[in-house]
Amino acid sequence: QVQLVESGGGLVQPGGSLKLSCAASGSIFSIYSMGWYRQAPGKQRELVALITSGGTTKYADSVQGRFTISRDNAKNTVYLQMNSLKPEDTAVYYCNADGVLTITTISGSSYWGQGTQVTVST
Repeated sequence: QVQLVESGGGLVQPGGSLKLSCAASGSIFSIYSMGWYRQAPGKQRELVALITSGGTTKYADSVQGRFTISRDNAKNTVYLQMNSLKPEDTAVYYCNADGVLTITTISGSSYWGQGTQVTVST
């Protein structure tokens, strides 16, 4: 019932900016948290940023001060504004929605998008 679609990835030069978007669709009652994770080649998936329905945020130390996460609860959409991008930010970025309640769920479920590539290079 629930699908997440990411957009906004691409190629950018070091120091540049990108804004990622992720929209959740389906028969959704509510989403507790939405976040962005990334996975670089040869590395484990890691949390980049997270935001709850109440607006509480959490960031990885490596992106603190450079990235900003936000969400539009009415649209079930989460955004990631990425500034001062570095080559080490290169990865596939995945959107996550957790604690999702739908008409068929007994308890909250988690969903993932298919990912969007972010490449920071000259």
